[in-house]
Amino acid sequence: MLKKTSTDSYTVMNELVLPNDTNTFGNLMGGRLLYWMDIAAAMAAQKHCNRVVVTASVDNVSFKHPIKLGDAVMIEAKVTRGFNTSVEVRLDVWAQDLPSGTKIKSNEAYYTFVALDKEGHTIAVPELTPETPNEQVLYDGALRRRQLRLILGGKMQPDDATELKALFIESQKG
Repeated sequence: MLKKTSTDSYTVMNELVLPNDTNTFGNLMGGRLLYWMDIAAAMAAQKHCNRVVVTASVDNVSFKHPIKLGDAVMIEAKVTRGFNTSVEVRLDVWAQDLPSGTKIKSNEAYYTFVALDKEGHTIAVPELTPETPNEQVLYDGALRRRQLRLILGGKMQPDDATELKALFIESQKG
């Protein structure tokens, strides 16, 4: 199967925050942002897999900075690692006040998608080859994040999470 890079899946999605997108404080509603993030992440996953994908999980999404009415939202998404039938996608969300030109990072998250064939069965996904030191860090961390997701979802026993355990064993040796 063909190997791919994060660049192959890189997706940028832009939205303008309109009154219907905001709460009573004039801030973008969290649910609307999660909806936009899911779309951007799905596009990145589909570019990588060349298949239909479905959302399997969403990691912790932290809201670091409110996004205001009238701001432009830029969502950057790219695959960080391919597993057997799933891929992890990292998202970075930026809020930009267009008149002033200021831009600030608002959110980041990891989404997991599963690739499906035409009958709706899971199917193998391409491997990902990291090209930069930062991509290698994200790639390596993806296995630990996957193990944590599986443990929290009741699909893996903590004792079987060797990559995750290694973090704690190494820190105890020092």
